[in-house]
Amino acid sequence: MGFFTPWFLAGAIGVGLPVWLHLLRKHKTTPTPFSSLMFFERHIQSSIKHRRLRYLLLFAARALLILLIVLAFAHPYVERNILPVKRTGEVTVLAIDNSLSMRAGNRLDQAKQAAKSVVSGLNPGERAQVLAFGQRVQVMSEVTDDHSPLNAAIDAIEPSDARTAFGELSRTLRSIAQSLHLPLHVQLYSDMQQTGMPANFNDLRLNADIRLDPHTIEKKTVPNFTVENVVAPRRVYDNKKTRVLATVSGYGTPKAMRNVSLILNGRVTETKSVEVPENGRATVEFLSLDVPYGRNKGEVKIDSADPLPADDSFFFSVEHADPRRTLFVHEAEDSGGLLYFKAALEASGQTAFEIDPVTALQTTNISPSKYAFVVLSDVGALPGGFENELRNYVRGGGSVLIALGHMSVARAKVPVSDDQIEQAVYAGREGQRFQSVAWLDPSHPSILKNDRWDDVKFYQAIRVAPGKARVVARLTDQTPLLLDQQVGDGRIVVFTSTFDDVANDFPKCACFVPFIEQTARYLGRLDSGPSSMLVGSFEELRDSKEVGAAVDVVDPKGERVFSLSEATKAQNIQFTESGFYDIRRPNGRNELVAVNADRHESDLTPVPPESLSLWQNTANGTSATEGGTAASEQKPLSLWWYVMLAVLALAVVESLLGNQHLSVDKEAA
Repeated sequence: MGFFTPWFLAGAIGVGLPVWLHLLRKHKTTPTPFSSLMFFERHIQSSIKHRRLRYLLLFAARALLILLIVLAFAHPYVERNILPVKRTGEVTVLAIDNSLSMRAGNRLDQAKQAAKSVVSGLNPGERAQVLAFGQRVQVMSEVTDDHSPLNAAIDAIEPSDARTAFGELSRTLRSIAQSLHLPLHVQLYSDMQQTGMPANFNDLRLNADIRLDPHTIEKKTVPNFTVENVVAPRRVYDNKKTRVLATVSGYGTPKAMRNVSLILNGRVTETKSVEVPENGRATVEFLSLDVPYGRNKGEVKIDSADPLPADDSFFFSVEHADPRRTLFVHEAEDSGGLLYFKAALEASGQTAFEIDPVTALQTTNISPSKYAFVVLSDVGALPGGFENELRNYVRGGGSVLIALGHMSVARAKVPVSDDQIEQAVYAGREGQRFQSVAWLDPSHPSILKNDRWDDVKFYQAIRVAPGKARVVARLTDQTPLLLDQQVGDGRIVVFTSTFDDVANDFPKCACFVPFIEQTARYLGRLDSGPSSMLVGSFEELRDSKEVGAAVDVVDPKGERVFSLSEATKAQNIQFTESGFYDIRRPNGRNELVAVNADRHESDLTPVPPESLSLWQNTANGTSATEGGTAASEQKPLSLWWYVMLAVLALAVVESLLGNQHLSVDKEAA
């Protein structure tokens, strides 16, 4: 029993009113005429009998009446179990979380056993369906009233490396309710991880026909250590030792020492100890990774000894390859552009490209197809055969970077791209002494790392009609400075000034090195992505030219992902488990992709009960409270009306008793 407004119980002190009426009443006597009192002895009469409670039944009725009135204002209630109303055709949905966090201890087994107990309690004719969910929702069974396939579907649920996504579960439940046109009673079995909640709470919205009963497998936060992240190069091009930086985190953990091991191709290369602060993170740096030629499997591992060992390792892949060659074409008397371009690549630490410099006259017998990309640095006339080969090279997927200077003034068109050259723009003493950059497109790969070109002075530029090219940068007089155009499967980038310090001071500014580095990566199609990917992410397998060619993908278990027919049609792949995927593409390029589980799963903090209640209340259907059962619900039953009826009855009794006892003055009699 409880009270909605317990402070009204303080009114119980009003019981003193009938006590005062019955005990502290004024004693009255009726005077009797007498001739003389001289023969009477004076004495003190005792008043004890006058202080005794009289009319006990009336007193009890009055005291009880006051107590009942006070009780009515306090709004008493009692808890009662109410069996939920079984809606017509209601389908029980057993949603079991099989994300990475459910691999902590035996959480998944507990969820399965609880779901089986619900199946065994279904009455004949009552139908159910089994779902498994993590980042995606898997339908494990059809809607059926047969217990055997339901139990088999529960047994078939396997632990995964996916991340919990309650928003995706809600979307699927809404879709099921709309397709079945029947009410759903969802029994949700999960550790209710807080990181599984969506950023927008509206994504959890349920239909009115959905009744949600969440069952939290673990209601307290379990301490857990994890390797949160590893920073390592995707590819190396020299024989120097590689730097690897690892981050170790603790969620709900005390301060502790952890041993961190660096593993390459299954062999431990180095082990270090690190102190992880309470509920914090620490970094470990390895400088001794010697990467052999080819594709290599890397791993950073800790000795955590916590309930979730699946996140104690972090995989990364690193490939040791030879540098890719780049053709740099310039005029014989102009070596400034080559000097600054090469120095910028070296200053950026970029060892992926080696430059082969040649003059314009030496390109007669050179085939551009063996180069990652080609640079034309302010060249005049090119041999006709070489320029035609460059055009075919670009259409086939190659890239060309063109710088325009005083040698380009005599040309009517830009080499290879054939864009119209309108005029040369000079900054003379009679006007502005230089031009500056007025606008940049920060989304372009060449500008991505540094979009501050305000201090660069341009004394000469070549105005080119953009045509179909994308303008990436403009000078203050609106002259296009950087243009990007796709031709066939390749692309041409035109820089309407030079790479030396004659037509501008660009090579002497801090933004020159990032520009050259990013442009080289962009044109050389150098994959600068991370050394690992997350479970649930996608990878493109082929381009438009490779339609019909087979792609071979081997998963971390050593099994082929695609069948023979799927291998010729698949455009991309979604990584569903952690480990290493071996991808062999149609163009002959093989790739080793390291995949890790999302480390949001390492935080085992459960969702607050208030958030679960809000989720349940997004639907108009009746829902059980957290921790309740599907069989009954506890609801408060107000006793206010019953108390008021008792007050009314007692008031009638008190009135009758008062009339009976007070109508005759019995004390006077």
